[in-house]
Amino acid sequence: MTEYFPEIKKVEYEGNKSRKTLSFKHYNPEEKVGNKSMSDHLRFSVAYWHSFTDRGTDPFGAATIQRPWDEIENPMSKAKERARAAFEFMEKLGLDYFCFHDRDIAPPGDSLKETNDNLDEIVSLFQELMEDKDVELLWGTANLFEHPRYAHGAATSPNSEVFAYAAAQVKKAMEVTKRLGGSNYVFWGGREGYQTLLNTDLGLEQDNLARFLTMAADHAERIGFEGQLLIEPKPMEPTKHQYDFDVEHLAAFLRRYGLERQFKANIEANHATLAGHDFHHELAYARENDLLGSVDANQGDPMLGWDTDQFPTNIYGTTLAMYEILRNNGLAPGGLNFDAKVRRESFKPRDLFAAHIAGIDSFAFGLKVAHRLKEDGVLEEFKQDRYSSFREEVGKKICQNETNFDELESYVIEHIKEPIVLNSGRQEELEGLLNSYITTTN
Repeated sequence: MTEYFPEIKKVEYEGNKSRKTLSFKHYNPEEKVGNKSMSDHLRFSVAYWHSFTDRGTDPFGAATIQRPWDEIENPMSKAKERARAAFEFMEKLGLDYFCFHDRDIAPPGDSLKETNDNLDEIVSLFQELMEDKDVELLWGTANLFEHPRYAHGAATSPNSEVFAYAAAQVKKAMEVTKRLGGSNYVFWGGREGYQTLLNTDLGLEQDNLARFLTMAADHAERIGFEGQLLIEPKPMEPTKHQYDFDVEHLAAFLRRYGLERQFKANIEANHATLAGHDFHHELAYARENDLLGSVDANQGDPMLGWDTDQFPTNIYGTTLAMYEILRNNGLAPGGLNFDAKVRRESFKPRDLFAAHIAGIDSFAFGLKVAHRLKEDGVLEEFKQDRYSSFREEVGKKICQNETNFDELESYVIEHIKEPIVLNSGRQEELEGLLNSYITTTN
């Protein structure tokens, strides 16, 4: 059997004193953090598209990524060897999950039937490899953005035949995800938005998107798919404006169309950046609104204004992300999917391992810090004190909806003397406290 990464041995945990590049410094899968192992907390997944189909192209340059399977000319043979390489990679890294788009894993044919036949053939191979390598599918999805037919959108296309084709493609992708035992199914509407309102029927497009998602949820129920349905917010790129701009927009959309019970959010860190938020904000908003389903773990470059999809190495970001995830009682059946790609200049297979190790260790470190923060309760204790006035007297009546403007006016006249005494927000103190937790975690 061909070994695609012969120079790489199985990556092991060696502790934070190790200077061996291809080893885990913080991620020890069996180590208990609280009452769960690290692997159960983090549920790491490899993104099939960035890791195994990306060639390192950009708008200004040709492919640079060097992968041995890309030398194979026959599309189906290449897909099969890519699959074998991918599962070797997962086994050597000790990753438990993977994610894919339908067109990542199997090449399209000359018709939908031929395309589906190609997909079925590769899925049969996946079933064998998943059993052999003890790897599971975190989620599947359909690529409804790359083909020219989706130039104007998929579910929001002005062409009803495109809507129908997208529905057929999602139908098959959902069935394949179920066949592979996927825990989730994701909708990323890469072109579900507009470039200009001059040619856009905004109301019809949003209504059609809701109709599409309703049909998808109905089909999931019809085929007995018990996984979680997820929508991945992104504000723009490739469109000027997408209808799932951020978690708050998504929440409003789902409530408007009565879909809030069927869908949760798959939140990507770099998409939060593009929306003008930080990752912490999006996770916290999703948690507070019972929408936190899964995470695409990456980071953007604040000096670049597009979706750079870098591997996550910022431990402040991973710590605050894991703090919200722990407050959410975890992500399962979701997980942390490395929707990240090596830089165009990092083109060797070794770089792919090093990038994943860096991301894995960053989240493992963040998990340990976040667990201590949550167990000590220092942030929540401060918040409880800051909002304590809403647990007594007039504040309690406000929260229990037992007062009105007339009564509040009387209260102000009778009881409140100017100036009202405010407490400090102590932001810098809390930021210093966070620093102390990060710098004292082994």
